[in-house]
Amino acid sequence: MSFIFYVLAAITVIGALGVVLSPNVVHSALFLVVSFIGVASMYFYIGAEFLGAVQLMVYSGAVAVLIVMAIMLTRRDSMAHSNPSQKLFRRVVTGLLAGGFFFLMGLGIVLAPMPDGMLGAPTGAHEIAALMLGAYVLPFEIGAVLLLAAMIGALLLARGGDAA
Repeated sequence: MSFIFYVLAAITVIGALGVVLSPNVVHSALFLVVSFIGVASMYFYIGAEFLGAVQLMVYSGAVAVLIVMAIMLTRRDSMAHSNPSQKLFRRVVTGLLAGGFFFLMGLGIVLAPMPDGMLGAPTGAHEIAALMLGAYVLPFEIGAVLLLAAMIGALLLARGGDAA
């Protein structure tokens, strides 16, 4: 195992610990995104680019946004508990943590060995795209319209149900 793998694993585990240990549910959802990004980075590192891209799009993007929207749609007395503190110390610590995260991710990208001859290798994405936009285009579009209807329904419920 290489140093880069351990760095990516540490980022994933720290994100997972943040999900469990954070007292704020919004912060837990954001730590979940960090954990998902760590897993996607490990996929990219081992050469499974398609799985890494799916992990980023589906989990880090769609699922995390869905979780954050569900949290924000719940009623609470005050949003003060979900907002970050305005104290200078916490801003500095947060900035240092974010900078350290980006430094470690950049270090992992720079130090990762580029495999020889793998740039033109097929990953299976073309075959999946051909099926999804060819033979299965109708179920794909029906699923997209169903998700759009569910999102519009959730927004109407969040507004209070008045369509006026």
